Amino acid sequence: MKKIVASLSTSFLIIASLSASFFVSDVKAGIRQYSADIHNSKWQLSDDSRLQCTLSHQIPRYGEARFSAKASRKLNMEFELDMMLLPDNYSLAEVRSVAPNWQPGLGSRTIANMKLHKQFNPSLPKKVAWTMLSELEQGMSPTFYYNDWYSEQDKISVGLSTARFKKAYKDFVGCVGNLLNYSFDDIAYTVLNYQSSSDKFTKASQRRIEMIRQYLSLDPELELVLIDAYSDSYGGRWSNLKLSERRAAKIRDYFVQNGIEVSRIEAKGYGEKRHISSNDTTLGRGKNRRVVIQMQKP
Repeated sequence: MKKIVASLSTSFLIIASLSASFFVSDVKAGIRQYSADIHNSKWQLSDDSRLQCTLSHQIPRYGEARFSAKASRKLNMEFELDMMLLPDNYSLAEVRSVAPNWQPGLGSRTIANMKLHKQFNPSLPKKVAWTMLSELEQGMSPTFYYNDWYSEQDKISVGLSTARFKKAYKDFVGCVGNLLNYSFDDIAYTVLNYQSSSDKFTKASQRRIEMIRQYLSLDPELELVLIDAYSDSYGGRWSNLKLSERRAAKIRDYFVQNGIEVSRIEAKGYGEKRHISSNDTTLGRGKNRRVVIQMQKP
């Protein structure tokens, strides 16, 4: 009987020891979870213009998730995780698509790895960003897992909620579809050409100036628009100077009439100065009859 009691005591101690061991291990591997619950989940279109669309999502006690697309020749997209507490060193976060609690039978899958750089908000490129949006649309929750850089014993989980997503996403897709199909860089430096002895543009330049006008009307951050007009050497030097001044003034007035503040525009005519081609040929004179428009941002 004593042997049985001793054996039971020993077994109890072993079980107790194992339980303590598992408890310590569980504490060391603790996960701090951040996500918006169904009551405070909020998705909103924080930028809605023909220049930029941003779909943002607040993550309580953590920061903000943002999907954004900008005016460009090609469809683009970027995801940024704006953290309240930025990384203190380099590491990786695993991005997984996780099923919601009400669909426990669905498995999760890895979407990508995200680099966490020191003192920079992490981001993900177009393909991954679109994949995350697709997963959210299907009711899955893209979730980030990484080791806490301030507490090595802890892991962090950051999830994007699907609650109230679909309406905001529909508005976001509509905004993306309405973006300009060119960017600031495409028109920041533009050369326009004229018909001979005229202040009328060639057809290609007429389309180009309309693109610039449209962009100027949408972007109030542009500080300065420089308009420099030049002529060829066909005709008198004085008349060519005045012709170039009229060309510059006409463009300035065109922009002002379309709502651009005159204080943001500088227009000058230089006549026959600064030729870029020979005036001995029709083609060369066509290149010299030009206006150069430069735009500057802060």
